[in-house]
Amino acid sequence: MGAVRRRILITGAAGMLGRTLCRRFGAHAVVAADRARLDIGSLANVVAAVAEARPEVVIHAAAMTAVDRCESERDAAFAANAIGAANVAIACQRHGARLIAISTDYVFAGTGDRPHHEWDPTAPRTVYGQSKLAGEEAIRAHCPDHVIARVAWLYGPGGPSFVHTMLKWGTQSGPALKVVDDQIGNPTSTTAVADALAVLLDTSIAGTIHLTCEGEATWYAFTRAIFAARGLARAVEPCLTAEYPRPAPRPANSRLEKRVLRLHGLPAMPTWQESLRQFVTEFPNG
Repeated sequence: MGAVRRRILITGAAGMLGRTLCRRFGAHAVVAADRARLDIGSLANVVAAVAEARPEVVIHAAAMTAVDRCESERDAAFAANAIGAANVAIACQRHGARLIAISTDYVFAGTGDRPHHEWDPTAPRTVYGQSKLAGEEAIRAHCPDHVIARVAWLYGPGGPSFVHTMLKWGTQSGPALKVVDDQIGNPTSTTAVADALAVLLDTSIAGTIHLTCEGEATWYAFTRAIFAARGLARAVEPCLTAEYPRPAPRPANSRLEKRVLRLHGLPAMPTWQESLRQFVTEFPNG
């Protein structure tokens, strides 16, 4: 974190990433806006909140992220992820605040045999991905001074996340857990994302950037690493996505290449193994 103390408004402050961001930027003048305090679906409310807080930077982490629920609640998904993002972007532009917005790998089709980079074409296959892409497009249209930070496979203190679910199940007795082994991605801690955003605060970089941890794993391999880090002995077996159908199709390829980070000469993201070890050490109970 730089020495400059900034006024920062964080939306979605009660969420898993939002809580980490509030802790990480505690030395700044942070206004933490959760759903009860700020209805991002109302342009008037967002404009008023930004006018009152007078932030230099808005970190927009509020979103509807329940991907299966988005399939059955399409309007709610677009209201939160598309209209909400547009409202925040309009308010930032109107009041001269820089906007850092959190997005997702779900804007891609999730196919292919290599990680997606920032200039790859988007082709979301879920309502969640479609609504987040609509939010990205609104931000680009309404607020030129923006960073869209795409993340994936996120976990952090307090959860809820895949890591927390596995830590719970790993301590229970029973038959071997079956975990999907044909989806691959970059397990990423909220701490790693927050640290990367702290670096971006000290730059004038604008545009889209990927901020997942380095390295890749399947959910099965990730589970084995979680159990090994906590010394859990419950058996784990690989399975296929087709064995556990869900309302929203999961991407087979969630990997994100950090091309923009590299081209700007910014610090690389930590490896997912390093971040997992740090997380388990600092938060042994999740």
